Amino acid sequence: MIDLYTFGTPNGRKVSIMLEEVGLPYTVHVVDISTGDQFTPEYQAINPNSKIPAIVDSETGMTIFESGAILIYLAEKTDKLLPTDLKLRFEVLQWLMFQVGGIGPMFGQLNHFKRFADEQIPYAINRYTREVLRLYAVLNRQLASRPYLAGEYSIADVAVFPWVDIYGFQGIYMDDFPHVQRWHMKIAERPAVQRGLKVPG
Repeated sequence: MIDLYTFGTPNGRKVSIMLEEVGLPYTVHVVDISTGDQFTPEYQAINPNSKIPAIVDSETGMTIFESGAILIYLAEKTDKLLPTDLKLRFEVLQWLMFQVGGIGPMFGQLNHFKRFADEQIPYAINRYTREVLRLYAVLNRQLASRPYLAGEYSIADVAVFPWVDIYGFQGIYMDDFPHVQRWHMKIAERPAVQRGLKVPG
């Protein structure tokens, strides 16, 4: 059994989607980051960085934090959504790292400065808007010649999808990125993705 500590954010939804895709049973524990649950000593014992998500696998006794690491762990545990062939494996892993190091931080900064900051700072909004649009263009070029980021559906797609899924919140016009739009619509149709997006409810 997997204990999933999460909240309704793109990073949290990466893991709930993955758990639904691989079919592992899990129990949801809501960590309300809007009220500071992530800073309690109990949660910091699970994730010393005070971020969501995190998992505890009672079968192996392992505790994993950082969403990218969790996706790799669950893929390894189930032999799903991560190829064993070295070339194909690193094709997936490089796009996973593209999400972890680029899409997540940049999309998150745009969301913060555009939607949540107490003060509207045009420089910050313009900077992160340009970078987010650049990243969408990278995705669009990659998806022009393949159905999924690394060819076959994988943890790379699981990682990127929840961030693209909030394109309307970001003010992105998906018509400008037709290959991303096609990819997004195809993944959104997956029953496991639909279930995972509802977690924690």
